[in-house]
Amino acid sequence: MLPSRILLQLYKPKRPWPPDFSLLTPKHQFSLERRYRRRAKLKWARPKLQKFVKSMQLGSSVLVIWYAVFWADWGNTHPFGPLREWASDLKSSFWSIATPPPRPEFSTPRGSSEKTR
Repeated sequence: MLPSRILLQLYKPKRPWPPDFSLLTPKHQFSLERRYRRRAKLKWARPKLQKFVKSMQLGSSVLVIWYAVFWADWGNTHPFGPLREWASDLKSSFWSIATPPPRPEFSTPRGSSEKTR
């Protein structure tokens, strides 16, 4: 590899870096800061990691709320009692065979008896 001094002599930079911010106008300073922020954001962006972390946070919070509502023992009075009962009824109706409604019994008229059959 060529030494850096030789490279600097061959390819001279157009502008000195980092620039002297005391010599720049506020507008130019702001544009450089914006450019730097944008480039830094792009360099350090990790979309797969961010998606994984967000989904794990959502999953864990939903799991904690589910546990608190349906399984946690809150002592004598349950703040989610009606919701627990509704879910229990729904679960029992879903996981069991529904019993058919009772059949109506037909009564025989009073004057007739079984002899007429």
